[in-house]
Amino acid sequence: MSEKPVTSLAVVPSSADFLEQARKISDALNIQLLEPGSKPEQLQSFLMVLSCSAQGLQLQQTGPKAPGPVFVDFVSGAVAHRRKFGGGIGQQIAKAVGIKSGVRPYIADVTAGLGKDAFVLATLGCEITLVERSPVVAMLLQDGLERGGRDLETAEIIARMSLFRGDGIDWLEKSLDSDESQPDVIYLDPMFPHSKKSAQVKKEMNLFRKLIGDDTDTAKLLEKALKVANNRVVVKRPRKAPIIEGPAPSFALEGKSGRFDIYAIKSF
Repeated sequence: MSEKPVTSLAVVPSSADFLEQARKISDALNIQLLEPGSKPEQLQSFLMVLSCSAQGLQLQQTGPKAPGPVFVDFVSGAVAHRRKFGGGIGQQIAKAVGIKSGVRPYIADVTAGLGKDAFVLATLGCEITLVERSPVVAMLLQDGLERGGRDLETAEIIARMSLFRGDGIDWLEKSLDSDESQPDVIYLDPMFPHSKKSAQVKKEMNLFRKLIGDDTDTAKLLEKALKVANNRVVVKRPRKAPIIEGPAPSFALEGKSGRFDIYAIKSF
């Protein structure tokens, strides 16, 4: 398990319309529920605040120099641009998981995070199971999936994505004992000190580290994944990062800032 730092978290509805949603989150996470319209000085007594509003569920670090909120949006912004102009099956991530003409593997993303890579793969036609062990991140992801499922342009894509809230290693162990089909590809993107050139990446990674800490069980996760995947395990890494402890990858696909380490098991 990753080492989870102690954090102070509360939930606040933007108005009375979102009070019931905030109350359910408060009960589920066992965190304090703040009143609608709470003042900034009240919020700053917490390290982070979950906000319920018409824009969706957002995680906001408090303080005068805090970056903007983190949330899941599969409908607009950078994700929508990539959906429309990302390059189809020619994208490196598509090559890494084995997508090609007539081949759309079933993929389990067992370190789902905010689901951006999973959404790209679902856009390309793959069925995806997303596994996220942080209860807070899983709530952000679920909120994004629900909003995306209500949008006409993304509903069909979201229908190919299913969320499992729990630990990736536990999910893999259960998969070994399950009668259901095991994934063709297991996708891993463990927490790692990513490049800070992108303000958006820096904001999300810094916030996640304060919330859940670094992943310290990556080697065990890879070990389990290699036992479960039918065809390959794909690990996303910064370009200059060392490989995960364990067997060497079969090959790698390298880009300008990142790479995919591919552990081939059998061909599609």
